[in-house]
Amino acid sequence: MTEIVGIQFKNASRVYYFSPLTYKFHVGEYAIVETVRGLELGKVIIANRLVEDNELSHELKPVIRKATHHDLNLAKKHEEMAPESYEIFKKYVNQLELPMKPLYCEYTIDSSKVIFYYSADDRVDFRELLKLLTPHFKTRVELRQIGPREAARIVGGLGSCGRVICCKTCLNNFDFVTMKMAKEQGMALNTNKISGICDKLMCCIAYEHELYKELKKELPAIGQMVKTPSCDCCKIVSVDYIKKIVRTNENPNGAPTPHNAADVELIDLTKEVKDNAEVITTIDNEEITVIDNSLNNIEY
Repeated sequence: MTEIVGIQFKNASRVYYFSPLTYKFHVGEYAIVETVRGLELGKVIIANRLVEDNELSHELKPVIRKATHHDLNLAKKHEEMAPESYEIFKKYVNQLELPMKPLYCEYTIDSSKVIFYYSADDRVDFRELLKLLTPHFKTRVELRQIGPREAARIVGGLGSCGRVICCKTCLNNFDFVTMKMAKEQGMALNTNKISGICDKLMCCIAYEHELYKELKKELPAIGQMVKTPSCDCCKIVSVDYIKKIVRTNENPNGAPTPHNAADVELIDLTKEVKDNAEVITTIDNEEITVIDNSLNNIEY
């Protein structure tokens, strides 16, 4: 077991684990920690607690110290300076006509570095930009390119559902989302309809993926043959997994017929046909007549 404390940073919903050393933290307090960006002020989201070693993906970095009132006042001052610094950054980007989109800027808690964040389709040569920024701020300047999902989290906006995008409000980590997930949920495979404002597949597609996997085990699949209250043998053409409704092609020249999944019975054509009964069905517009107890006697 390892003792951890959960820290969350500004502009990031993800909670990072650090070693608290001998410090005892309470939720809502602030701590100074070292990250790849330098010294940062973070908010305690998870107080000291023990976790299993297998829950840790890497070695924990230690907390530097608890934040003081001076640190909090300095952080507030940096927040006031950031908008003006961002406007200067944006002005120089436009002046040099660089193919990049400025997003925001932040200062490290010790004022040793100012970091400007941007998004771009490709790598950008910003050496000329640095030559303009460094003399102006008289401190170390760093430019960081972030991906479209992180950029959407920073900028925010409304999703196709009409609500604020999840990564801005409640999403801690970006889940792995695939086109296969959308297909299994019966969604239209149109990238314009299933993509978020970041132009990537919507994260919410992964929310119900496990539910659909379980429902697909209970319901018949598209293309299977079933017996319904109004038809002895017909083909399933669509399935609504949430409402548990299947639609069959009982009327070849009409609209599909809906049925509750509980009212249909799956027909297994690999089993023997009892009582020498003659079953006539249609599969892909080909008529099949089963006239014997053996599959070897299927005539086309």
